[in-house]
Amino acid sequence: MLSSPENSIAAALPSASPHHAGIAGRDTIPVTLLTGFLGSGKTTLLNRMLADGRMKGAAVVINEFGSVAVDHDLVHKGSERYVVTTTGCLCCTATSDVRTSLFELQEMARRGDAPPFDRVIVETTGLADPAPIVNSLIPGGAPATGFRDHAVARRFRLSNVVATFDAEAGEAALDGHIEAWKQIAFADDVVITKGDLAPESSMIAHGRISGLNPFARLHDRHRAGFDPLALVGSGSYSPTGRLEDVAGWLVMETMGAHEAHEHDPDRHGDVRALQLRADDPLDPKAVETFLTILTGQQQAGLLRLKGLLALGDDPARPMVVHAVQHRLYPSLRLDCWPDSDTTSRLVLIGTDLPVEPIRKLFETLARRKRSWWGGKGKR
Repeated sequence: MLSSPENSIAAALPSASPHHAGIAGRDTIPVTLLTGFLGSGKTTLLNRMLADGRMKGAAVVINEFGSVAVDHDLVHKGSERYVVTTTGCLCCTATSDVRTSLFELQEMARRGDAPPFDRVIVETTGLADPAPIVNSLIPGGAPATGFRDHAVARRFRLSNVVATFDAEAGEAALDGHIEAWKQIAFADDVVITKGDLAPESSMIAHGRISGLNPFARLHDRHRAGFDPLALVGSGSYSPTGRLEDVAGWLVMETMGAHEAHEHDPDRHGDVRALQLRADDPLDPKAVETFLTILTGQQQAGLLRLKGLLALGDDPARPMVVHAVQHRLYPSLRLDCWPDSDTTSRLVLIGTDLPVEPIRKLFETLARRKRSWWGGKGKR
């Protein structure tokens, strides 16, 4: 939250008076909502979009599930880019966090603490219900409760919703998680990912998505000619003309139908996030064994694994690791750490995770050091 005086903010706003939260004017900045279930390739798609020179003026808001942020370190940044990160249970904090983040962006640019921007991309956590976010940014949605909300309504508009869909794991996500279904239902565009790994599943996905949302435009990220910039909207999002369920979900949100629960930033229903950290570089071979064990237990309930790890053979170049369910994807080494934090951090998201055994296994890994890079622990 920012503490700037309201009169200084008002001076930076357009002269037209707001009629309702979400009313879009000619000078409003378009916001693209990028959603999709855990591990479906949102960050990869976002990086491809940001790598295009035409996106130089884009700012990014990233929401991550859990109290430790990892995804923001994997997003393309530069002197022209401003990235805001929020963590926690988005279903509870969506309206607050999205409006607060957009307000912060506006204020940073106004003060000259961040470069000007001409559009915003909001990347949600894979467990996000899009309804409260959409409600916070469209006319007639969540009511404006303060000056900040009115300021955001006058300056920003939701232009479109983009959802990613994993050709390999998407079917299971749809069958097991209502959030995955709603992400597809709200989308203007659905991008099928990992079709190169499962061509037959990609064809099945086209049919399933068309059945869930016949109004969405379908894209294959691996098909020749795919242009990620075609996903960047310039109009205004409207819930009309979509499945009746979409309008119903939005109404339920405005009526406060969200089920009350404790706001644990590491838990969402029966899904929880487990955070693991290590201060010292890790043994590469032990890391390989640890990741193989985690992803080899299909009954363990793992949905997503992601992290940045410092390895003893070259701790200045962190290794990016990620897995979706039991599939461990090839790791890669970054040229340098994204910021001054050089600790290894790993986030596991799943249902019924064996938390203590995983934690103890990681602690054993963290204690293991190879003598050839200066460690004195056991081989």
